[in-house]
Amino acid sequence: MSSRPELKVDDEHGFIRFFKSLPVVDDDVIRIFDRGDWYTAHGENANFIARTVYKTTSVVRQLGRNDHTGLPSVTMTVTVFRQFLREALYKLGKRVEIWASPNGRMNWKIVKQASPGNLQDVEEDLGSLAEAAPVILAVKISAKASEARAVGVCFADASVRELGVSEFLDNDLYSNFEALLIQLGVKECLIQMEKADKERDPELAKLRQIIDNCGIAISERPIGDFGTKDIEQDLARLLKDERSATLLPQTDLKLAMGSASALIRYLGVLHDTSNFGQYQLYQHDLAQFMKLDAAALKALNLMPSARDGAKTMSLFGLLNHCKTPIGSRLLAQWLKQPLMDKNEIEKRQQLVEAFANDTELRQTMQEEHLRSIPDLYRLAKRFQRKKANLEDVVRAYQVAIRLPGFLGTLEGVMDETYRDPLDDAYTNQLRELSDSLTKLQEMVETTVDLDALDNHEFIIKPEFDDSLRIIRKRLDKLRTDMNREFADAASDLAQERDKKIFLENHKVHGWCMRLTRTEAGCIRNKSRYMECSTQKNGVYFTTKTLQGYRREFDQLSQNYNRTQSGLVNEVVGVAASYSPVLERLAGILAHLDVIVSFAHCSVHAPISYVRPTIHARGEGQTILTEARHPCLEMQDDVQFITNDVELTRDKSSFLIITGPNMGGKSTYIRQIGVIALMAQIGCFVPCSTAELTIFDSILARVGASDSQLKGVSTFMAEMLETANILKSATAESLIIIDELGRGTSTYDGFGLAWAISEHIVKEIGCFALFATHFHELTALADQYPQVRNLHVTAHISGTDSSSSSKKEKEDEKREVTLLYRVEPGVCDQSFGIHVAELVRFPDKVVRMAKRKADELEDFTSAKQDDDGNTSPAKTTATTKAAVLAGADYSKRDVEEGSALLKDVLVRWKTEVRSGTMSKAEMVARLREIVAKDEKLLANPFFQNVRNL
Repeated sequence: MSSRPELKVDDEHGFIRFFKSLPVVDDDVIRIFDRGDWYTAHGENANFIARTVYKTTSVVRQLGRNDHTGLPSVTMTVTVFRQFLREALYKLGKRVEIWASPNGRMNWKIVKQASPGNLQDVEEDLGSLAEAAPVILAVKISAKASEARAVGVCFADASVRELGVSEFLDNDLYSNFEALLIQLGVKECLIQMEKADKERDPELAKLRQIIDNCGIAISERPIGDFGTKDIEQDLARLLKDERSATLLPQTDLKLAMGSASALIRYLGVLHDTSNFGQYQLYQHDLAQFMKLDAAALKALNLMPSARDGAKTMSLFGLLNHCKTPIGSRLLAQWLKQPLMDKNEIEKRQQLVEAFANDTELRQTMQEEHLRSIPDLYRLAKRFQRKKANLEDVVRAYQVAIRLPGFLGTLEGVMDETYRDPLDDAYTNQLRELSDSLTKLQEMVETTVDLDALDNHEFIIKPEFDDSLRIIRKRLDKLRTDMNREFADAASDLAQERDKKIFLENHKVHGWCMRLTRTEAGCIRNKSRYMECSTQKNGVYFTTKTLQGYRREFDQLSQNYNRTQSGLVNEVVGVAASYSPVLERLAGILAHLDVIVSFAHCSVHAPISYVRPTIHARGEGQTILTEARHPCLEMQDDVQFITNDVELTRDKSSFLIITGPNMGGKSTYIRQIGVIALMAQIGCFVPCSTAELTIFDSILARVGASDSQLKGVSTFMAEMLETANILKSATAESLIIIDELGRGTSTYDGFGLAWAISEHIVKEIGCFALFATHFHELTALADQYPQVRNLHVTAHISGTDSSSSSKKEKEDEKREVTLLYRVEPGVCDQSFGIHVAELVRFPDKVVRMAKRKADELEDFTSAKQDDDGNTSPAKTTATTKAAVLAGADYSKRDVEEGSALLKDVLVRWKTEVRSGTMSKAEMVARLREIVAKDEKLLANPFFQNVRNL
């Protein structure tokens, strides 16, 4: 950061005029200007980059004058520019335009464009891709009053040449659309541009809110882009399928075709002729994977968030022991697409079991084979886009020669139980692909100089061509001459070769010698040696003879490259024809990598995971013994307390969990969701035994999340999430509700919680878990047999009735020890005040809180006594709480004591009104009056106030 490039622009005023004449763009677009080996940004973008990357605006310099005619500017080295690109595209959801001036002055053009879902132009600058492949999706809706809402989408992953389309009906909250966004892991969404203010479409506003909630970048496109006029001829050009595009069944999906039209135009795939006839079109079925909503994604901690301290805080981080980038990306996809087909799940489980039971097989795969596999999708992409060079060919070759190793290891599996599944999934396909790649292997071995790889040189073998052979001979002779000159210099300067003095090929000075900084003094005042430059690692210098050799060497190297470039193009062209093979190989190795990673996690957990038994959809129950939360048990200093779970259709499908704050309710209900999801992606689960039914969706309502900036209060956000659950849940869903009805008045909140629970039990009839502090909700179990009450336990000390006196009992503090065990039955206290004590609230506040809580409980019980319809359970709970807190006065005592106290204060006020007394005298007088009033002193309520 410290060596920021200096701001030097040839024609400052011309550039300022040009920049200010550029059309205005959204705030989300950032323009960067490429100036060779450094970059600049100007205007508001300069301030944004200064704040984002440099974290200070002191780096902003002014082009031109220091007034309104000038232009704030910031410069970046290539490294800083790449860091900013990653930040802007992966985290901030910005779009970037890179301008360059190819032939000299003021001829600026956009050369690259990138957005979160379209990284093709800047893949080189970004280095390795993020944890998931960037998927971009276009959506078009039709919401006529007379019909159901229809949604049509088209999506593409820029690293694979596929277009997916889907069209489906949706409810007014677009919950299917939200589930699709999460299944696909969308990074950017194209929607229609709003019309004029008067004709704002409320449906589009809903879509925006959902896309925004999922943390996806939004790009608005003109309505014309979503037209279906040219889509058939566009698809005819792009698709591999020879049949006319009109015969494809997908073309009947009019809304999806409109979205496809917008997406094709936005990605500009028709501008690149190498795309023609390369794409595949497929229809995505929403029902083939479990549906997750945005709340479930957060509640189950599926993907890493910015606030995570450790890697294991998210399920992705915990399970990701993949050794290849393609494996990590597939894992992210699997987590968002849990399977619904029992056979498919069991196939994955069988493979995981094979690697979990055979330690040698697992370790060999991880340490020897998978570790050396590059990002094959990106490699294939480079070949397809004609951007590949000889280095990429060598990379493909290195993968090809490693395949026999994979095959040997897999064929070494002797156990019959696992042999067939492994053969079907990997061995047979790898053998076929390995055979396909033998020709590529032979070509590389005959044409590429593999010995030169040690020097990181990628060149064609000199023997392959006569003219190359001649040049190579001369180059080798020059290298010998240079080495001789180097040896002479070393002995002349009395320095040890390759320890103090080195012969190196410098990127600016070419072949020259380097002395370490400590020894640099020995060439001073010696006319034979000429210094080139001084750098951190020493002083570069040369001699007249070496300089001559260097010039000749550079000349010959250029000739060599020119001569071999035709041959290189041929070799790359042949290797490019293997792209489809490399893509298939990528799919198989990624699958293998994720399965091995699952096995690794299952074996290396604090207590090994087990293989769950899976029941078909709509059948069986979910019974987990000694279940644990996989992420929580991995945190430091955590001794996890296990709990059993039983969800049986007619006996215990709706669990209400009550109990103290911090007692483990949230952990309990979330761990069930996480275990269900792990089971449906084919992984083993953290239990001692487990059987699960297949859920078609996990829907969650957890935690307080508001967004005042978008005009959504905490309670409104809670209601929106709950409405989504009620509208999209089916009898095969799993609902997780952690606190409901908390952001409004107690009675409204309780009414809503009761009604929602009753609706889930009666109308939906799915499995649900409800953690609550509304203890009255537990009465549901008396009305419905499938409702089961559970509570988290706590041990309370300091409530022993044998305490010697009431005064001692009041002073004694209750010690609450949370046991984190979940047991049947109801808990009628939440110990909220105990939590306040734990975080060191002032004693006075805690005592006042206890007093108020007891008053309210007494008030409620007295009111119930007056009404004459109190429930015995309620009364005992209240009485118990009152005794625990040492409260022993009635409502009448409170009223009497208040009246007497008021009378005393009025008498005192009339006496001190004259103003002749000092403050101390006034206090003393009040004490006298109180001491004389025997009736007031005898009142129990007043005694308690006095103690406070």
